[in-house]
Amino acid sequence: MRLQVEKDLFTDAVGWVARTIPHRPAVPVLAGMRIVADGDGHISLSSRDSDITSHVDIEADVIEPGEILVNGKLLADICRALPSQPIIFSTDGRKVDIECGSARFSMKVMTMDDYAELHDMPPVAGTVDGAQWQEAVQQVTIAASNDDTLPMLVSVCIEIHGDSIMLMATDRYRLAVKEISWKPEDPDISVRILVRAARLLDIAKALGSAGPVDISLNDVQMPTLIGFAAAGRQNTVQLIDGDYPQVLSLFPEEIAGFAVMNRSELSEAIKRARLVVEKNSAVRLAFSSEELVLDAGQDVAQASEAIAASVDGKDITMAFNPVFLQEGLSVINEQSVRLSYTQETKPAVLTGQDDEGVVDESFRLLLMPIRTYGSR
Repeated sequence: MRLQVEKDLFTDAVGWVARTIPHRPAVPVLAGMRIVADGDGHISLSSRDSDITSHVDIEADVIEPGEILVNGKLLADICRALPSQPIIFSTDGRKVDIECGSARFSMKVMTMDDYAELHDMPPVAGTVDGAQWQEAVQQVTIAASNDDTLPMLVSVCIEIHGDSIMLMATDRYRLAVKEISWKPEDPDISVRILVRAARLLDIAKALGSAGPVDISLNDVQMPTLIGFAAAGRQNTVQLIDGDYPQVLSLFPEEIAGFAVMNRSELSEAIKRARLVVEKNSAVRLAFSSEELVLDAGQDVAQASEAIAASVDGKDITMAFNPVFLQEGLSVINEQSVRLSYTQETKPAVLTGQDDEGVVDESFRLLLMPIRTYGSR
């Protein structure tokens, strides 16, 4: 194989594909990046882990077609360090030589005997706006668990009905739900699938700025594989098997009241209160008439702060995990937030609200209060 390729184009493609390569591969071959150069002036780069694949095609001046497997993360590091000049690749037996300006590198070629073929891209099920999809995934995945022993809770449930997609995630202490529209190939499509949250977030971030994203399913009746593609880049992910709980029933049908606050002011107040919050402790929120008083801390240190709030309903005091509150505020775009409540010990719902008082119901974050025993 021998080829010449533009440095920035190749470095960007290598870096994107290398994301999929695990830091500690279960088998050595998974550290590899497969590079295929054809006679039509195209290079395809691909990598894989146990449940995910990445693939991208770029153009190059292919002098001699060929196929190699090299250490992907090392190649990405080398490419980032090269000068801004065309890169020349050439194979010589069991090694590949990399030339760029006055820089010279040589890498050992890995054997492809145990490198499995990538999954074929499933048929396209529909298309979604990339930026909207990225925002939706970022909003929902904050509520996914990090406990890998619980496959259901480290997943995002994607429920598709016609032109609507609903994403849901929960770690048992909070529940995030986001609803967006898309353009399905089949207007009558109805499917419910589970995708590992970390994989979904990584792919959404990588493809979000590339324009429309094609979402693919290998079987709309009982899918086992989902694919995402945009601007020549493709990912496939194995779905998680299981029945996701019917979590929407956790949202209260009626509320006793709500409070509206400036999102930035509330976030900054919680940030300050966290300075005195010990592990597994809560921040107490006391709502009354026109203000919210935040109270935190125990024996070592305490904090108290009042911010403006528009309260509609009875006075109430609730306690929450401050991290969960702050993460929820970080993914809401509106300047104001609304916290709807029923009772001190019942779940509350956080949503965004615009300047005209319109609540954004497309994203809802349900938070479980923390029981506290007395106050200082």
